[in-house]
Amino acid sequence: MGRFLIYQGRSEVPDWSLAFPEIQVVTPQSVVEQVEKGDLVWVVVEKGDWSALCSRLSSVGVLVAVMSFNPDSAEAYKAFNSGARGYVHALSSPEVLRQVDIVVCNQGYWVWHELMDSLVGGVFKAFGGADGVQDDVLKELTERERDVALSVVEGRSNKAVARELGITERTVKAHLGATFRKLGVKDRMQLILRLRSSREQ
Repeated sequence: MGRFLIYQGRSEVPDWSLAFPEIQVVTPQSVVEQVEKGDLVWVVVEKGDWSALCSRLSSVGVLVAVMSFNPDSAEAYKAFNSGARGYVHALSSPEVLRQVDIVVCNQGYWVWHELMDSLVGGVFKAFGGADGVQDDVLKELTERERDVALSVVEGRSNKAVARELGITERTVKAHLGATFRKLGVKDRMQLILRLRSSREQ
């Protein structure tokens, strides 16, 4: 499997090479001739019709991940609508970029975390919000775990939850991890479904 980066900016961003030392930097014009089905192409949002290029690559079985210096929901929608499987901030750490790589290469989708928070909050609201939460599920959690769980399913980021509850972001992650283990879920979307499902049902 080959990895390619379409980036025409003047300055290199070191984190990309730290994440993928073997990545080949190519132009939009040359990439189509170089890639094969199953390769992963990282497309940096720049001037030009980057979404059309994503569509062209994905239509021939190439995996596409999009990096943006100014990520937003509309652009993320455009990326996924064009066949991308990942959308991430271009200045993400090497660790995050490698996580995106693993998810995309395993046919999954990676969504920019702030967009995912917004999506989670929208789904929770559509399911009835706090009124739809089963009390017997909440009883399995400590008081602080309940506070954290209800805050994240409302669409708040870990940082926002930490600020709201007066605790550190690390503590939020610890409470969320404990909540996931106790309720047998893997992510926030599963947490929403679990909070709505009574043990007695």
